[in-house]
Amino acid sequence: MNWVIILHAGLATGTVLLFAAIGEIFAERSGILNLGVEGMMLLGAMAGFSVSLATGSPWIGLAAAMFAGGILSVAHGIVTIHFQADQVVSGLSLTFLGTGLALVLGEGLTGQNPALIPNFDIPLLASIPFIGPVFFDDHSLLVYIGYLFAPLSWYYIYRTKPGMNLRAVGEKPDAADTMGVNVYRLRYLYVIVGGCLAGLAGATISLSVSPGWYSTQTTSGQGWIAIGLVIFAQWNPLRAALGAYLFGALRRFILDLQGPALLLGFTNPLYINSNFGFFLQMTPYILTILALLIGSRAALRKHIGAPAALGVAYIRGERGA
Repeated sequence: MNWVIILHAGLATGTVLLFAAIGEIFAERSGILNLGVEGMMLLGAMAGFSVSLATGSPWIGLAAAMFAGGILSVAHGIVTIHFQADQVVSGLSLTFLGTGLALVLGEGLTGQNPALIPNFDIPLLASIPFIGPVFFDDHSLLVYIGYLFAPLSWYYIYRTKPGMNLRAVGEKPDAADTMGVNVYRLRYLYVIVGGCLAGLAGATISLSVSPGWYSTQTTSGQGWIAIGLVIFAQWNPLRAALGAYLFGALRRFILDLQGPALLLGFTNPLYINSNFGFFLQMTPYILTILALLIGSRAALRKHIGAPAALGVAYIRGERGA
């Protein structure tokens, strides 16, 4: 079993989860729960793929993917911030809407070959034993951006004044409003940021990690895993990055288990792939369900550090919102 290959692939796959999870962290830190990440990712994957195919530029495709995710998140913002509707219902509806739009607009894209994001090495760093081949050899620009994005997001949230305002509107929006912070504007802003990052995550799949358009199989539930990661990470971008890379490595590890399993006496590859492998593939989703169950209990949410106003509509003038 080649651990360099497993970890290398885990970084690439984990970058998808990293963008989506950190985007959701920004949204939830502002007090808005968005369960529409999967739909925004799928729409972003389709938009990025189709625009790259039409223009010949993967960078324009990435911009289109972020725009598509951002536009879809605006709808969630209007429903939950302006009309104070239930955030869970709105988010789930957003998943259905994004999935439906992606399937309709993506009709006929399967099998096409757009311009893809190129991979490259980082000179000198790529030659470091073990670390170089894992972290700095033959990755796309998005993977390298991910290395910087997580710590920069952490610094922004915890060490800057805009980050302090973000945490304030998610913890005590009434107090933030009293101090002159525009709660509605910030919540709109970070919901849109989350949507743009979800769209970017989708395009990272279709234009880099697993190039192509495969209908709903393009994202394969990674949006839900990203939401679960947010809870496990306790709304911390650095922990979310670690979890994303671990999940990514786990996926590759499953593929590489067949050889060792044969040596242990599992002589039927079909059994290995369809039973043992299938069980391991369920592991991230089982963990996601557990995370969502934990997140649904108010006492546990408070214990693990969830924003106090998460999921609570803010109405100016109502104390304790």
